[in-house]
Amino acid sequence: MSDVNRFEELVLPQLDAAHNLARWLTRNPDDAEDVVQEACVRALKYIGALHGNDARAWFLTIVRHAFYDWCRRNRPAEIARDDGTAIEMAIDDAAIDPEQAALRGAESRLLANAVAELPLVYREVLILRELEELSYKEIARIADIPVGTVMSRLARARSLLQRSPLMYVISAKWRADEALEESKKEAERLLSEQAAAQRRAEAAAASMSDD
Repeated sequence: MSDVNRFEELVLPQLDAAHNLARWLTRNPDDAEDVVQEACVRALKYIGALHGNDARAWFLTIVRHAFYDWCRRNRPAEIARDDGTAIEMAIDDAAIDPEQAALRGAESRLLANAVAELPLVYREVLILRELEELSYKEIARIADIPVGTVMSRLARARSLLQRSPLMYVISAKWRADEALEESKKEAERLLSEQAAAQRRAEAAAASMSDD
């Protein structure tokens, strides 16, 4: 099988995953397209190095490398070591007005914004695990880090995500929705009890009339 045929058979089916990872890393669809195009060029060039059927992890590794090369040229500051203190310092109950945040879009958009604010080293492992559903070993191979580091970064990513001000907005919305749902259920229960009481009263009245 020629290199082009192998590329088409093994790599092209992974383009959706590649675009997804690149979009989350670059946070810009146009930049993501540039990264994926570069990754495709590299994948075709080195397709002979792909052994077995693990094309997905192999290609996502190339996408990640292409992104970091792109990032060094375009956003070198983003690669600087970041332990997440920027997000922790941003945690302020008054930092984001819930009503203003709600205007940004649906809850899914708020969640996407919260994920996008994560430091790069945590964002990439979270996306690979939660969205691409890769194993710890696959993520370790893609990110070129030990499995233990993958697990610790995932734990840190989830912790930072939970502490994000945007997640406070989502949680508040969920609590409000739950309260509204409980109110509806309580109203339905009361109406049901009133209807049952009225039926009993009518039945008793009818029984007295028969007597």
